[in-house]
Amino acid sequence: MTAPRCIHERPLSVGEVAERSGVTVSALHFYESKGLIQSQRNAGNQRRYRRDVLRRVAIIKVAQRLGVPLADIGTALDSLPSDHLPTAADWQRLSEQWRNDLDARIRQLTRLRDQLTGCIGCGCLSMQDCPLRNPQDTLGQQGTGARLLEVD
Repeated sequence: MTAPRCIHERPLSVGEVAERSGVTVSALHFYESKGLIQSQRNAGNQRRYRRDVLRRVAIIKVAQRLGVPLADIGTALDSLPSDHLPTAADWQRLSEQWRNDLDARIRQLTRLRDQLTGCIGCGCLSMQDCPLRNPQDTLGQQGTGARLLEVD
C-alpha cells in the first residue's frame, strides 16, 4: 500500500487551476490546445495538472499583457525543463529571451508616441512620405498593392 500524497503534491483539477490562477477554464483548455500547458487524465478521464502549471499560467498572462505573441510564449516555455521544476537560472534565460524584443517594442512605441500628433495633424492622404508607416517610401519600392512595414 502506498502512502497518501501530501496535499502539496496532489495534482490540481482544471477548476482548481482556474480558481488559483484567475484564468477561466476555457482559457486553460485553449492554452493546453496550443501546447502552452499540459495535463494528464485521471481514471475518470478528468484533467489533472501539476502544481507548477500555476507559474506557467502566470508567465503566459504577464507575457500577453506585454504583447508577446502566443507563439513566442510557447517557444519560451518549451525552453524550460519538463522533467523538473525550473530553477532561477531557467527563469533568467526565459526573461532574457524577451528582453531584446521588449526593448525594440518600447523604442517603436516611443517613436509612435512622439510622432503621432504630427501624423494625425498632417492630413496627408498619401503614404508616400509618412515617417511612421512608410519612411522613405520603402513600400512603394516593393511594388504595387497593399504592404505592411514594421519599423524596427
